[in-house]
Amino acid sequence: MSVLPSCPYLPAARSGLDWRTLHAFRDADRGPEFYLACLEYGQALWQRGLAARAMLCLDRAMGADLQGTEAALRDWPLPYAAMRWVVEQVPPGVFVGNPRVHFQHYADRMNEPRREQRRWRAWACWALVRAARPEFPADPRHDVTEPAHNEIAAALDNHGHVGERMLWQAVLAAGNPAT
Repeated sequence: MSVLPSCPYLPAARSGLDWRTLHAFRDADRGPEFYLACLEYGQALWQRGLAARAMLCLDRAMGADLQGTEAALRDWPLPYAAMRWVVEQVPPGVFVGNPRVHFQHYADRMNEPRREQRRWRAWACWALVRAARPEFPADPRHDVTEPAHNEIAAALDNHGHVGERMLWQAVLAAGNPAT
C-alpha cells in the first residue's frame, strides 16, 4: 500500500477510515458532518495511494447540502484547491484515470438534488484539471459544449455559495501555493 504525503487542503484523516465512513450517511442528512467526512475520507484514500477514489470523495463533498455559512466551510472551504492539488501531485504509477473526462461526463449527466449547483461545480473542477494537467484529453465521442471560464464563473455566482466564484478563480489563476 502506498503512503503519500497529506494534502494540505484537507483535514487530517483518523486511522481506520473505510467505506463505512460515508455509508453511515446513506439515510442521513448530508450536511456539514457529511461534508467533513468526505474530506477526511478523501485524505485517507489519497494517502493510501488511491487518487481516483480520493477525487470521488471530493466530488461527494462538493455535493453536500450546505448553505455556505457553516463552520465546516470556514475551516475547510469547498475543495477546489484540494482537487487541483491532488491532480497536480499524483505520482507516476498511481491511478487517477482521466479527471478531465470524468468531470466532462459528470457535469453533463448531473441529476438532482441541487443539479445546477453540482453541475457547475463539476465544470469548475474540469477547468482546474485543464489548467493543472493540460495533457489530459477530452472525450471526443462525448458531444458536449465545454463552457468558457466566464460561463462557469457566472453560474457559480448564480448557483454557488457567496464567494464561491472568487475561491474557484483564485485556485484557477494561481494554482496552489504548495505546488
